[in-house]
Amino acid sequence: MFKQTKNIDTAFRHVRSFTMLLITGSIVLCCFALYKSFQLVAQMQEKVYILANGKAIEAFASDRKENVPVEARDHIRAFHQYFFTLDPDEKVIISNVTRAFYLADGSAKREYDNLKEQGYFSNIIAGNISQTIKVDSVQLNMESYPYAFRCYATQNIIRTTSTVSRSLITEGVLRNVSRSDNNPHGFLIERWSTIENKDLKIENR
Repeated sequence: MFKQTKNIDTAFRHVRSFTMLLITGSIVLCCFALYKSFQLVAQMQEKVYILANGKAIEAFASDRKENVPVEARDHIRAFHQYFFTLDPDEKVIISNVTRAFYLADGSAKREYDNLKEQGYFSNIIAGNISQTIKVDSVQLNMESYPYAFRCYATQNIIRTTSTVSRSLITEGVLRNVSRSDNNPHGFLIERWSTIENKDLKIENR
């Protein structure tokens, strides 16, 4: 009888050990499944789908900090493109300059007023002159806020008889503002000024 009791006790211990092992394994498996599920959900949330021309294009979301230098340089390029791309049409000039004003503070408006007083825009319209700009590089200091920048660009002024290439260097600082349709990068150029604008070459047409 003692032997039978001992066998029952041993069997009970084996069953209990097996049960504990099974429960532990189930808990580990559930925890692993939950972890992988949360990981998958997090990965899916990082994906952004953009609908363009009826097609879904996959993109990936990232923190703003990762893109600040890229967005800042693009903001500076966009401002210079709007401000310095001019055609002999008053509506085009006003449209471009107005878009530039959304990206900068009053320093851009003062520069525009100075050029207007000098008859710069009137001369463009009267002389059928077109002006384009190519931003060559943007130096950006991200170590201190607001972010100081210097922009190096080349202007092409197309006249009836000649094309003038001019070197343009400007500088200023960037501060953060709210994003909007008119200012998608969420920056504002402040204390903007031109520090060099000189002829490089003149080609006859």
